[in-house]
Amino acid sequence: MLKAMLKKEFMLILRDKHALAALFIMPSIFILIMSMALKDTFDNERAFINYAIIDQDQTGLSADIAASLTKNKTLKKYEQTIATQEQLLEGLNSGLHFALTIPAGFSAGLSRDQEQRKRLLHLDVASDVKQNMLSLFQGELTASLIQLRIRDMVQELEVMLPGIAAETETKLDGLKNIVEVHFNGFKPDQHPTSTQQSVPSWIVFGMFFIIIPMSTIFINERKQNTLMRMNAMNISIPALFTGKIVPYMVINQIQVWLMIAVGIFIVPLLGADALTLGSSVAGLFMVSIGLSLAAIGTSILIAVSVNTVEQATTIGGIINILFGAIGGVMVPKFFMPESMQTLSNISPMSWGLEGFLDIFLRDLGARAVLTESLALTGFGFVLLFIAWIIFGRRTRNGI
Repeated sequence: MLKAMLKKEFMLILRDKHALAALFIMPSIFILIMSMALKDTFDNERAFINYAIIDQDQTGLSADIAASLTKNKTLKKYEQTIATQEQLLEGLNSGLHFALTIPAGFSAGLSRDQEQRKRLLHLDVASDVKQNMLSLFQGELTASLIQLRIRDMVQELEVMLPGIAAETETKLDGLKNIVEVHFNGFKPDQHPTSTQQSVPSWIVFGMFFIIIPMSTIFINERKQNTLMRMNAMNISIPALFTGKIVPYMVINQIQVWLMIAVGIFIVPLLGADALTLGSSVAGLFMVSIGLSLAAIGTSILIAVSVNTVEQATTIGGIINILFGAIGGVMVPKFFMPESMQTLSNISPMSWGLEGFLDIFLRDLGARAVLTESLALTGFGFVLLFIAWIIFGRRTRNGI
């Protein structure tokens, strides 16, 4: 009997082409779009601060300051010429973050005693610049000035200590690579990519999309008295639910591996980084099975609680979007304020996403995702138990 129920369920699923497209094609498209859209966000060599230099001093020192800032990969020089106050304001309103003015007499003023020295540089800042960007630019500018001052001092000492300039230059160059950056779960100097963020996010979202086709099929069977006839054949509610759970768990696993294949093979063709699979296939299965049970439990609870397909589609879609928005699927958690990051923990999508990120992003094993997997599994079984009670009561009352 179970075999016949499974066969029937698979036939109904395969007939619904639109549902299959929503389950497989839509998440794949989202992965491609978001991997490309977030590519620059995760690129550690991307210039994200636009600046301009208005050099009124026209000396060797002012030219050296400009050249030093140009070498910084996080800074991008503004291409438009700024000669008037109107051009300056136009630039600050159209993407320019900072405009550094080096006034005439800057080099001479820098050599004065500190007591006589005034603030020599003038920095115009766009009104929408965040404080951390301002601090970063000021830090880079200060570092450039310090390095130039050290160079000038060493050149003055070269007369008394021949060879000190070359030795100092070598030591300063050696300091550039003194820090080894090590992201958690990555090899030294390897950094996370947009693909490792977007693929887990849209796997989670795509798995929960079974809410719509699953609840639709369930409600149609109830309206057509298929479920009543199966109940008359003494098929228990657990057996009936099992006939629903198994096919959709298979579909969810196909979704997971299809999305992974998109991340590994398709995303690189568009210029983004390929997905790194991680080292724990067991952990991947644990999270995906827990997510599947959570999604199926949500689907069946909706199906047994509402009366029409329209209600199931509306409620299912709203729940899916809310879970995704709160859980860090649509907006990565690290972009959220601390209060929203705390709130995201109420979403089962957040639990599944953290589990997948532990595997894909942090290269952790099955033990690391045990908590998320058990939470998702427990959540799914609780919803299935509630659905069992509701469906049993409605069946007895002939609803």
